[in-house]
Amino acid sequence: MQIDDELSVHRSLAQRIIMRGHIRRIRATSALAVFLTASLFCPAGFAAESKRVMLLHSFGRDFKPWSEYAKAIRMELDRQSPWPLDITENSLLTARFSDEDPEGPFVDYLRALFAKRPLDLIVSIGAPAANFVQRHRQRLFAGTPMVLMAVDERRVQYSNLTANDTAVAVRINYLSVFENILQVLPDTKDVVVVVGTSPIEKFWKEAIAKEVEPLANRIKLSWTDELSFESLLKQASTLPPHTAIFWELMIVDAVGVVHEGDVPLTRLHAVANAPIFSYDESFFGSAIVGGPLLLVADSSRQTAAVAVRILGGEKPGEIKTPPVQFAGPVFDWREMRRWGISESRLPAGSEIRFRPATAWEQYRWQVLIIAAVILTQTLLIMGLLYEHQRRRRAEVQSMQRMTELAHLNRVATAGELSASIAHEVKQPLAAVVAQSSAALRWLAHATPDLDEARAALKKITFAGNRASEIVDNLRSMFRKESGARRPLDINGLITNVIGLTSHEAQKHDILVHTTFFDAPKPQTLGDQAQLEQVFLNLVMNAIEAMNSSKSDHRVLELKTSVNEGHEVLVTIADSGPGVDAENLEKIFDAFFTTKADGMGMGLSICRSIIESHGGRLWALPGDPGLIFCVSLPSANQ
Repeated sequence: MQIDDELSVHRSLAQRIIMRGHIRRIRATSALAVFLTASLFCPAGFAAESKRVMLLHSFGRDFKPWSEYAKAIRMELDRQSPWPLDITENSLLTARFSDEDPEGPFVDYLRALFAKRPLDLIVSIGAPAANFVQRHRQRLFAGTPMVLMAVDERRVQYSNLTANDTAVAVRINYLSVFENILQVLPDTKDVVVVVGTSPIEKFWKEAIAKEVEPLANRIKLSWTDELSFESLLKQASTLPPHTAIFWELMIVDAVGVVHEGDVPLTRLHAVANAPIFSYDESFFGSAIVGGPLLLVADSSRQTAAVAVRILGGEKPGEIKTPPVQFAGPVFDWREMRRWGISESRLPAGSEIRFRPATAWEQYRWQVLIIAAVILTQTLLIMGLLYEHQRRRRAEVQSMQRMTELAHLNRVATAGELSASIAHEVKQPLAAVVAQSSAALRWLAHATPDLDEARAALKKITFAGNRASEIVDNLRSMFRKESGARRPLDINGLITNVIGLTSHEAQKHDILVHTTFFDAPKPQTLGDQAQLEQVFLNLVMNAIEAMNSSKSDHRVLELKTSVNEGHEVLVTIADSGPGVDAENLEKIFDAFFTTKADGMGMGLSICRSIIESHGGRLWALPGDPGLIFCVSLPSANQ
């Protein structure tokens, strides 16, 4: 009937708008079309009505723990309900005191409040509210479905439940709570139980005393129902050692002061010199140590599910739910630290909350990235060190191979210079023989000419020393190992090399010119055998190059000097065919040669030896021929 009245009003309004001429405006026409469409074709949108639910508090909206249950049940109802909900809340103020006489007017008030718009569901929160509704069930909405929540099963009068009633009860195991205290604090001797003087608090005082009786030989219970809250705070600040506090309720203290919200527990926590325990999650997170807890979410979720089923048409009396029991133990890390409770004392499977995140938990990804970078760098460094060691070993092996090649090169050179070597050795030997014969002749005269004989013997001595020096130089040059480095006279060294190669030069009609720098004589620090090998190779290369030339003008020029950088400079120039410009640097590469029968190692070895002495070896084009230049550090610096 209500829907038809609304449709008639909308149609009448549309007709009046059309008659006044507003149809001529486009925007008015569009609005009217949408309006008419919504009215004629979507009546369900106007017909949808919300479900009316009343939450009945035991003491008031701000009394813990029921205030937390009220917040949670509202959120769960909104989340689970497929219908819009109109939720109202009322509080049973009379539950704070033992006098039940004022309940009559409150019942009349509720009946009058919902007389014209009856409720679809009543949800009582806490035992006082549940008992109130059950006492006045016939007068207070006898046909309205009701759900009792946040009430211990011992407080539910199951025999008085009607077909329109159901309960989502909880089961409080006080013995388990007190055993938890003794487990985490085994030295506990006394427990102060915080309760007030309201009817429900008196009920729980008796229930706790009875249920914890098996622990009477381990702990002594004391009660606060005869203290004002201020006296309670004073006592809590001076409790003896090995005492714990169990928070049940503090609604009304001994002098009749009502306490609501978080204030009483917060004030107690601030002054207490003993740890505080409780069993309801509502008190967890700011004051209590923890243990097995009743979770608000468990009761609220289950209650909302039952409420939705009832609002959907199910009979409340047919819905049976098991009591909500303690969840796994939960502890506050801050309170554990404050009271020195070891984690090893906690029950198996305990959850610890409010523990500060470790550096690993806070910066896990940063630490992993840094560790990866460090690991990568470490691997790279290890790889570089390994490669460096391999390179060093390779260099050592290369130097060993180079030394062997140099030795082989010297041996090969010795074979090529065998005639020159024999000539060099033969000269002093021939001089020895000749002077010996002369000395014998001078001594064979009737009157021996001692002066001439003495002169001949001196010449024999000189020739013998010369032969010995030649042999020593040859032995030093062709030994495999290198000798010690010492100051060397470059002029003398070049002279020795010319002596060794003079026979080859004469054989090929090569004229040798030398220009020595004498003031002062240039000296360098080096290995005589190695440097002689270098200059011997360079001179032999020059002789071989000119021998292959068809020119009759064959000149070998050797020059020593000291440059502006005080380096000893030796140049060896020939008049041979020379080398192409693009090959001037390649001739020093290993295995590169311009000779038909060459190995390509001589000049490479020569450059290595010179560079090991801190010098340089390079080639320049001559006119004609080729010029080899050798610079060595001066020993006079």
